Amino acid sequence: MGSLKVLRGRGIVEGRCIAEALVSKKPISFLGGVDPATGKVVEINHDLHGECIKDKVLCFPHGHGSTVGSYVLYSLAKKGLAPKAIVNRWADPVIVVGAVIANIPMIDGVDVSQIKTGELVEVDAYKGIVRFWNPRRRRASGCI
Repeated sequence: MGSLKVLRGRGIVEGRCIAEALVSKKPISFLGGVDPATGKVVEINHDLHGECIKDKVLCFPHGHGSTVGSYVLYSLAKKGLAPKAIVNRWADPVIVVGAVIANIPMIDGVDVSQIKTGELVEVDAYKGIVRFWNPRRRRASGCI
């Protein structure tokens, strides 16, 4: 499968999962940036425009935007369209609240630029550890 890499950060919302990474170099706003009906990134000129966040380990530097974004993330979780985990460089309060109320494992303090879209990622927010392997073939987005 390739070489194992490990990054350490700070667990924000406890949990553990293994899923494919979806990585952005840009901040994400869940209010207006992600379609709550489909789970696709709709923000114009965003590097993930058109990508589906459903069942991914969503890696991005930090969040931005309105506090309503927390409830959008919660709504995505209720519809089964949320990411499996969130990995950030800096924990934005809006993303933290959304992850808490949606029960999405979250870690911050991680250099997300070291992770590549399509890599298999294990997030252990109990220990603040992100493990990942070399890229593999990407699957279909899984969005509506």
